[in-house]
Amino acid sequence: MDLPAHEARRLAAAAAGTAPGAAPAPLDAARQEAYDRLAARRLDGEPLQYLEGTAAFGPVEVAVDARALIPRPETEGLWELAVAALGEAGPGTTIVDLGTGTGALAFALEHAFGEARVIGVDDDEAALSLAAENAARLGSNVELVHGDLFSALDERLMGRLDLVVSNPPYVAEAEWASLPPDVREHEPRHALVAGPAGTEVLERIAEEAYWWLAVGGHLLCEIGETQGAAMERAFGAFDRHIRTDLAGRDRYLVARKGAPCCV
Repeated sequence: MDLPAHEARRLAAAAAGTAPGAAPAPLDAARQEAYDRLAARRLDGEPLQYLEGTAAFGPVEVAVDARALIPRPETEGLWELAVAALGEAGPGTTIVDLGTGTGALAFALEHAFGEARVIGVDDDEAALSLAAENAARLGSNVELVHGDLFSALDERLMGRLDLVVSNPPYVAEAEWASLPPDVREHEPRHALVAGPAGTEVLERIAEEAYWWLAVGGHLLCEIGETQGAAMERAFGAFDRHIRTDLAGRDRYLVARKGAPCCV
């Protein structure tokens, strides 16, 4: 079986050490051998981005490998919504990315809001090591913290976060077998599957986020296409609505903390 032409061009660029969009360069014997190895791995189902070694995400490009999910176009949509929601940010602004993975979302937010403090949290040390490599590669000042959701943060930030974003696991255990083989066999299950229902991590974020956000702070999460109604209920403490992706499917929870509640 032959590779699609556009994939063959991208792997040829990777073998030649040129950018994916660059004009194709002739492959000498060594580069042809490198291309053949990459093509065989792709035909065996390995994700194209892992073979190329990098993935573009909004204004940044990050290294990718099997330690973390490949950044998706849907998550770029989350970044665009978050930038629009926050609008502007100064030195006192604090932004948190829960489940940062490669760090792509945190780095893109840092690019948009250069004066803000940006913190990326992940409970997977392997993913966090990849994010740290990307931070060094990009010259980023994003703070990377190991831990489980909000519990990883300094308690002094409670009630002071201006923006929280997350692309958490939201696949149900029963859905795992139906995922594409290149996802199921190569990307980290921990970053995809939340539990039996698929909403477990999102529900935990809903339970904790209100106390961490500042009044007027924004919370945006990527969600599964069947989870919109359930997430509107779960995030009932917020002013919130569900936004769709480019295919018209429920994909984003966009929420804002209003005036303090009475407790």
